[in-house]
Amino acid sequence: MFSFLRRYRELLIIGALLLGPLISYLMSGHRGREPNFIDRTVLFASTPVQSLLTWAIDGIGDLGSGYLALRGAHEEAGECRVALADAHAELNSLKEAQAENARLKAMLGYVEDSVDQEIVARVIGLNPSPQFQSIRINRGEDDGVRTGMPVVTPDGVVGQVVRAVGTSADVMLLTDPASRIGGVIQRTRVRATVSGTGDGHLLSVDLVRREDDVRDGDVVVTAGSDGIFPRGVVVGTVKSPERPSVGMFLKATLHPSVELSRVEEVLVIPVTMGIPSAALKGTP
Repeated sequence: MFSFLRRYRELLIIGALLLGPLISYLMSGHRGREPNFIDRTVLFASTPVQSLLTWAIDGIGDLGSGYLALRGAHEEAGECRVALADAHAELNSLKEAQAENARLKAMLGYVEDSVDQEIVARVIGLNPSPQFQSIRINRGEDDGVRTGMPVVTPDGVVGQVVRAVGTSADVMLLTDPASRIGGVIQRTRVRATVSGTGDGHLLSVDLVRREDDVRDGDVVVTAGSDGIFPRGVVVGTVKSPERPSVGMFLKATLHPSVELSRVEEVLVIPVTMGIPSAALKGTP
């Protein structure tokens, strides 16, 4: 018995201290009275504990509510990001379709104004090598494309077919070092040869005499005398013509009218034995 009291004496003392105010309160009923020393002691000891418990319970509640609200906001933000990405993708698709429709419309207008039955092709590959600058198109022998056929866009000359197989063909760009095109200065009708420089950006104007009237900004078009390109297709614009003190010919570069690195659709002009089909119209 005594060992039990010694072991739990602290708990018994605290219980007695708490039991005294409780019994006093029950005996007094609802009648108010001044708290005694024991009441004051118990209230003083229990107030911090009660405050701590209240703060902890409220904090846990607020933390749970905040977590649920944050989780809901995070999920909502994720859904908004997905919806925004879908909207951007759809907008980009619409812009791409609009740009393609504009290009194809320009192609269609060029075809309607031409006497030839051009073959519309899409660029599917690009070879930027200085030794052989070319593009690959998705039309070949099965579509009537043959080696030697000129390739253009509504903006001007692109190049010439150098190889054709069943469903594709390679087009040598006019910037290739091996490219030669017969041209004429549109303003003065001065004839010239346009050659590729191999840098992928500029052309060279050759065989133009020093005394000929050639100015910066003059437009060069195909002469139609090489048996490959039809007459009057824009080749490019003259840049910085120079007349050296020695020699017969002037020096000038030409900026291509077609931005070859960005071309996406082209027109292949049919020819027969190197002669444009337009030249064969009306022949027996």
